Amino acid sequence: MAAKAPKGSQPKKKKRKMRLSLKQKKLSTKSDKYTDSLGWSQDVGRTLGDAPAPAAAETLKVQCEQCGSMLKIPKPKRSRYTVTCAYAECGFVMNFE
Repeated sequence: MAAKAPKGSQPKKKKRKMRLSLKQKKLSTKSDKYTDSLGWSQDVGRTLGDAPAPAAAETLKVQCEQCGSMLKIPKPKRSRYTVTCAYAECGFVMNFE
């Protein structure tokens, strides 16, 4: 078996110097024509301050079957609905299907 040399007499290892670069030297800006279109909107005509105008509530005109008075009611969301006559003495209920 070979005898070990004392710690102080060992030759020191050289550190390798590494070149770190993120840029390629061969990349030219003339041949690179990539443009990034992601991110902010490219639509110039639309501004954030322009809010759409609120739509007016749609109404229907219904004539009471009993007294003949005209009633304005909001457009129903369902196909079946009932309308009660607004005339105080009438109070007739109409069913629509």
